[in-house]
Amino acid sequence: MASILREKILGPSVWKGIDLVKNDSWIYYLSAKAITSLENALIQVKQKGLKAPDFTKDDFPIPELTDEIAYFVKELENGKGFLLIRGLPIERYTDEEASIVFWGLGLHMGMPVTQNAKGDLLGHVIDQGLDINDSNVRGYQTKAHLPFHPDGSDVVGLLSLRKAKSGGFSSIVSSMAVYNEILEKYPEYLGILYRPYYLDRRGEESPGESPVYSSPVFSFYKGKLSCRYNRGYVESAQAKTGINLSKVEMEAYDLIDSLLHDENMHFNMMLEPGDMQFVNNYTVLHSRTVYEDYEEPERKRHLLRLWLTIPNGREIAPDFAMFIDEHTGKAGRGGIPVREKTAGGIAENIR
Repeated sequence: MASILREKILGPSVWKGIDLVKNDSWIYYLSAKAITSLENALIQVKQKGLKAPDFTKDDFPIPELTDEIAYFVKELENGKGFLLIRGLPIERYTDEEASIVFWGLGLHMGMPVTQNAKGDLLGHVIDQGLDINDSNVRGYQTKAHLPFHPDGSDVVGLLSLRKAKSGGFSSIVSSMAVYNEILEKYPEYLGILYRPYYLDRRGEESPGESPVYSSPVFSFYKGKLSCRYNRGYVESAQAKTGINLSKVEMEAYDLIDSLLHDENMHFNMMLEPGDMQFVNNYTVLHSRTVYEDYEEPERKRHLLRLWLTIPNGREIAPDFAMFIDEHTGKAGRGGIPVREKTAGGIAENIR
């Protein structure tokens, strides 16, 4: 078993939602210079006849934003663990142009990795009329409430194209602050949360591969604490394996849920059109409230999604990884291994 951290986490990654309400210093507002730089790069990509995600960082030059990019990745790994970037004038762009800007910015922040077994690198978060209770359906394909969870990479980024008719708030919570609460008030449960549990692959496995993988909730490795908590995936894994949580394990999970849903701990934000949210999946858990959508397809809630491996990202423990990288033998820090190739082999080429 991995070593258990018995000291509180210190620093900016420990925050509470009640503190974020008090000021908006955590919002990064794009300057006119930054917007001009992004739009100049957009023009260059369009002049080459390219579209997202089939262009590279060199095709989208934004040298004026070097300092901003450095700040973004530093804040994600060593700061609060999340960013809200506001001010992109989304009304100026078509959806395709917006995707070029978002993909281009993401390329400068890190390396996009695949979000599903089909190799999608630029995801679309939009209700497809599917049922979240189907264990082979993933939450982004529905309009259901999504419990707190991380995604399968160092960082997840979202760009809001359109918001719902009502609802669809994005909720975030510092899993580092949750850890401190458990350490201070309920330390007897810590050991349980360092044990590996089965999580559902939700139909993303290849033929013959196990439909589940194992990971602890908390992992302390090389001086950094990481969290992977996804109760929904643990519960659907139980149905596939027949291995259920014990009474004390259920108590530990119930404890985490009570902390995640504490009004003082989490923070709800509405991603307005043009907002870009980036979240460190190891230090922040995210959620989404249920939403009501418009009937017209062109008005439906629609977000673009990136999964990024960032250059300053932590190394994670082998028992915490979703997979072991076949090239390096190290714990894979991002992406779902591709089982089916997308058209043009985009996923294969970029990886």
